[in-house]
Amino acid sequence: MDPTQSDPARKVPPAPFIDVSGAPRERGRQYGEQAKARIKRGIEHYSVQLETSKLGWPDIRAIVDTYEPKIAAFEPAYIEEMKGIAEGAGVEFAAVVLLNARTEVLKLADRRRKGVPAEIDPDGCTGLAVMPQASKDGRVIHAQNWDWKAECAETAVVLRVRRDDGPDVLTFTEAGGMARSGMNAAGISITANYLESDRDYKQVGVPLALLRRKALEQERLAIAMRIVYATPKSASNNVMVSHVGGVAIDFECAPDETFQVHPDRGVIVHANHFQSPVALSKLKDTGIANTPDSLYRDVRVRQLLEPHIGAITRDHVKEALFDDYESPWSVCRPPRLNTSNNLSASVAMVVMEPALGVMEVAMLPALNREFTEYRLDMELTGSAQKGTR
Repeated sequence: MDPTQSDPARKVPPAPFIDVSGAPRERGRQYGEQAKARIKRGIEHYSVQLETSKLGWPDIRAIVDTYEPKIAAFEPAYIEEMKGIAEGAGVEFAAVVLLNARTEVLKLADRRRKGVPAEIDPDGCTGLAVMPQASKDGRVIHAQNWDWKAECAETAVVLRVRRDDGPDVLTFTEAGGMARSGMNAAGISITANYLESDRDYKQVGVPLALLRRKALEQERLAIAMRIVYATPKSASNNVMVSHVGGVAIDFECAPDETFQVHPDRGVIVHANHFQSPVALSKLKDTGIANTPDSLYRDVRVRQLLEPHIGAITRDHVKEALFDDYESPWSVCRPPRLNTSNNLSASVAMVVMEPALGVMEVAMLPALNREFTEYRLDMELTGSAQKGTR
């Protein structure tokens, strides 16, 4: 049964639910077939950006050739799965890699062509995790606003991957993407935020979408965290990892080094700037010029949650993420022109309560407060149950 609870009267359509299973190539084909229209729309959208930057598909194919050995060494099954997606959607393999490494590919393609990075819009976000001791029902709540191009509300999907060799995965992502925000049946959840530093794009690393997918495929929290912490990356990124047993760490990742932010009074909130004093003593945060609202978005969310610590619910989390202080430069961003003159918005609000196997998603939340619920059958045993009551 389709786990969505959609309302056809909504003005903003919900993200379609895509359910796949089988071997990597086969589930890729299923994904491509089910999400064909949205995958093609996403490729078309980024093709326009490529044309604006005077970058052609030969440039992209050359970069994909550079990335393919890196991806194959990280997880060869992902090459097969992305080839399956391309076959199912009737598009070329390079286009699917682009969807999974859009910022990395565009930046490196332009650097190779001009010798300088491209002006790619920052992929913003405000993410949070609430630990059991801070929540009303003693369960982890993990949530995020995804700030990106408003048009991506028409290319997003929720993907469920039924696996024979590990826990099932439920992820909100751009169509054709392997993962973005999500959780798995073992109780591990993940969200990610844009960061930028002076160390970026000096090496070819694993595309971030594949890193997130690999973390979500793990049964053990330690292995998921090792993947986030130790995998070489092309660019900085913030990755928040939580577990239903009551552990969460926010990893501020530079390409070659990772820093940690831990819960304060049972809550982590992170936007798009480095918080770790250790990180700020060792690198230069170069992203704030393009995301100056990041400096108060995390402060606002924490201020709204703090009066409820010990009794925080999903409704409290939603209200904090709906915050419109200083709109349109706000936690919940209505469509507005950003510093690159592109239409930017909070594309989606994703709220997860993994112990219940529940993910709620509201598309364009500044315009639409209706949530669609998606579910994952959980397989929680032993330590995964600890921290819930």
